[in-house]
Formats: sequence, C-alpha cells, structure tokens
Amino acid sequence: MADQDQDLVDIDPNDPGDGSIPVFRWRQAGHTNLATRRQLREMGLRPGGHEPVARIECRGGKRWAWLYEIDKAKPIRPMTVAKEAALDKAMAKRQTCPSCSRRYYHCLPLKSLGSCLECYDGTPAELGSYLRPPGEYLAAAA
Repeated sequence: MADQDQDLVDIDPNDPGDGSIPVFRWRQAGHTNLATRRQLREMGLRPGGHEPVARIECRGGKRWAWLYEIDKAKPIRPMTVAKEAALDKAMAKRQTCPSCSRRYYHCLPLKSLGSCLECYDGTPAELGSYLRPPGEYLAAAA
C-alpha cells in the first residue's frame, strides 16, 4: 500500500512520459525565469553552454522550442572585425550571381536556378536590389 501512495505522489503533469524534461503548451510555461533562444537574444543574452530545462510546444506539438533559464544565461559576445569579415564573405557567396557577378541584397536561389532571375529567365532586376559588379565602375577596369 505504501508503494501505491508513492506512485501517486511522483506524477508530474508536465512530464512528456519519456522521463526527459517538462513540456509546456503555448503560453502556459508560467515561469518568468524561462526564455527561448530568440527571447534571450532580444535581452542581449545567450544560453552560455547550459542545457535547456524545458520545452514549449504549439500547433499540437508540430512546432516547439527549448526553454533556458535566464539566470544562467551569459551576455552575447561582441562582434569582432574578423567575425564580421567572415560573415560578409559567406553572405557574398550566397548573394552573388555566378553569371553576371552582381551582388544582390538578398540571397539568390543558386541551388534551384543557379543564377539570378535576370540571368535565368530575363526577369529584370530592380536597380536598387543589387550592387554593380566589381570593375564596372573602376577607372582602371576601362
């Protein structure tokens, strides 16, 4: 009889059943000490190597996000010149058309089309949506 009483006491309504971490429904986390990665980012924080303590679900469990403790979060590391240069180099690869060498302000569909829309099917690009190719405006290139 003591075993039955102990089983009733150990029931956690937020336990997903697999013994992992608590799962909350949308807007029912109820803790002001928990935040998602995006919420931490808005506060200028990052998880800082700590594991998530809970999970929040919406749309019947089809969408979910990890929840972290705000008290254990650390400040975001500042952007360095080297990090900014590396990010710009990576984005340039995704934004530059291999055919016409224009660098657009948005990522191009290079995997599906292989080029910008103007090179692919002749759809004209707006003048303010890209940078001119290098060398087009340099006096030494003429």
